[in-house]
Amino acid sequence: MKATASDSKPASNPAGVLLRQWRDIRGKTQLDLSFDAGVSQKHISFVESGRSVPSRQMLLDLAQALDVPLRERNELLLAAGYAPLYSDQALDAPLLNSISKALQRMLRQHEPFPAIVMDRHWNILMANEAAPQLFNCFIDLAKWPKPRNLLHLMFDPAGMRPFVANWPQTARGLLGRVYREALGRIIDERTKALLAEVSQYPGVKPEWQAPSSSEPMPMIPLTFVKDGVRLNYFSMITTVGTPQTVTAEELRLESMFPADDTTEAAHSRFVLANSGLRSSRH
Repeated sequence: MKATASDSKPASNPAGVLLRQWRDIRGKTQLDLSFDAGVSQKHISFVESGRSVPSRQMLLDLAQALDVPLRERNELLLAAGYAPLYSDQALDAPLLNSISKALQRMLRQHEPFPAIVMDRHWNILMANEAAPQLFNCFIDLAKWPKPRNLLHLMFDPAGMRPFVANWPQTARGLLGRVYREALGRIIDERTKALLAEVSQYPGVKPEWQAPSSSEPMPMIPLTFVKDGVRLNYFSMITTVGTPQTVTAEELRLESMFPADDTTEAAHSRFVLANSGLRSSRH
């Protein structure tokens, strides 16, 4: 039987499709990627079209040049028929013991101000003692099941939202952070689902999810107000340098600092006063 044009067409290559998607996301031509990865443009073209099966090392080199997050690099390897390279274990796994201890030390050293460790999707994995102490001054954290999600805590009208000054500006700033701090600068499917959930809260406007191209301030303060007391904070983010596991790459330690001298002086007094009130109620 005579072969038709469709019979001779290369089979679909899932790894090639993913590679092309990442190249498009990064706005790179095949020639750009060729220079960055040290792989010929022709070879890249053959991989994307399914005419060539890439080696494991070639895929890793291309993923590195495209700044593909480790979780997605595993997906790329699987699509090409290779075993995943980067482990994805819980933070309390023996492999991550040194990182876990370092995070615990950093959390303790940040007392008496709040600090939390979150994953890629804003779920709180660890916290110092100051973090729940501050949040419990406003809400009863015990009513929020673990793992608590910081975005839900901030956007839910039953959460911290009623105590946030200038909430629309703060909410837009938080959503902007989701885009700016997204791993690999990509909003993955779980983050999209989280944003969809957050957008269902009353008063959340769709245009707030549009990434802002400019920030008029060096940082966006987070101001809490209760009983006439205003507490102004800002955050600094710490990540793991040169991570070699999925979990390590996706960790973020967020430390809250007083944004002014008044807050620095008032923080401990406020927490102590409100902790006493909560204890008396129980």
